[in-house]
Amino acid sequence: MSLDPFTADNTAMLLIDHQVGTMSWVRSIPFQQMKANALALAKTAKAVDMPLVLSSSMEQYAQGPLLVELASIAPKEFEARIQRLGVVNVMDDENFAGAVREAGRKKLIIAGVTNDICTVYPTLTALLLGYDVQVVADAGGSPTKMADDIALRRMENAGATITSTVQLLAELAENWTSERGAKIIPHVMGLMPQQ
Repeated sequence: MSLDPFTADNTAMLLIDHQVGTMSWVRSIPFQQMKANALALAKTAKAVDMPLVLSSSMEQYAQGPLLVELASIAPKEFEARIQRLGVVNVMDDENFAGAVREAGRKKLIIAGVTNDICTVYPTLTALLLGYDVQVVADAGGSPTKMADDIALRRMENAGATITSTVQLLAELAENWTSERGAKIIPHVMGLMPQQ
């Protein structure tokens, strides 16, 4: 694992299966918080020209469609999303793995809708392939807190860095007074608690 910072220039963002049906099964984090965090990641990737790869699984079944907001945030990526049928580990889907390779980055930010299924397996695969990985824990969740804790521990033990949305956005900003920092600030502020 490299300790070099993750930047918009060396990193790609993978958002895995943020579908309305699957999101409704998560209980370890409030739905609206998870949704806001996932959308903030997509908005930030677009704002700083970071490669963004989207996926979905079995949209016509209980998992439901991908968040409709992603279509307006990242229309090209939404249209090109990797739609798979039944493959659990999205990195086992050659179309998705190919899109990750085409991004040309050795550092990956991974946020999956369910940390205990959608996030854990592609993270383990990416680590085996030599990628540096940060998992954004609060842009997904699990049906129980125990399942979430176990998944996060498993990924961390394998070499992934576990982070939060705001922590990651601050890392990508590098300097709030820079051009890049100014593009990220609105997405951070949008996640701050309102009084």
